[in-house]
Amino acid sequence: MGKYLGPKCRLCRREGTKLFLKGEVCYTSKCPLVKRKYPPGIHGLKRTGRLSEYGLQLREKQKAKRIYGILEKQFKNYFKKAYRQKGFTGENLLKLLEKRLDNVIYRAGFASSRSMARQIVNHGHILVNNHKVNIPSYQVKINDVIKVKKTSRLFSQIKERVQAKIKQIELPSWFSVDEKNLEIKILSEPKAEDLPKDIDVRLIVEFYSK
Repeated sequence: MGKYLGPKCRLCRREGTKLFLKGEVCYTSKCPLVKRKYPPGIHGLKRTGRLSEYGLQLREKQKAKRIYGILEKQFKNYFKKAYRQKGFTGENLLKLLEKRLDNVIYRAGFASSRSMARQIVNHGHILVNNHKVNIPSYQVKINDVIKVKKTSRLFSQIKERVQAKIKQIELPSWFSVDEKNLEIKILSEPKAEDLPKDIDVRLIVEFYSK
């Protein structure tokens, strides 16, 4: 599957907000968006026009895709699946994205970014119910137990990462983290209050409903 290989900070500047794609750097003054709060490119400073309704919908869809690090075809498939489910399509969409294994690893603090979490999963460092899973898009289920292989060469680095981050963030209520054993247990479906507040799913639904 193809993936974006360009500068990650360029994506943040294009969307005009921090997408937290580079981990710790995003929380410091070294973040390019702090110094250059305008879109990338030679005409970036001149882009001051107001976006059309379609433009707003497109930008929100692109922002969500880039936050979760997935491409258009996969994102559209998530939308189709969310549309077929009962309930509000936008909320269903965010729940599907939040239940991705790489996202859970990131939310639990095992990685500083979703791209790092994706790499950890790809390299076979994660077990789900004691079975190795190397598919970042794997959808976690209630009562799943996710843990880091004890033989993993990243074990100590991940443990240090967890201990540092657990003290700084509030974990979502739909899973718990055993900091000592580096385990995550899925307790329930993602709840509305745990879903990202910086993504306007209404605009995304409108975009795909045309």
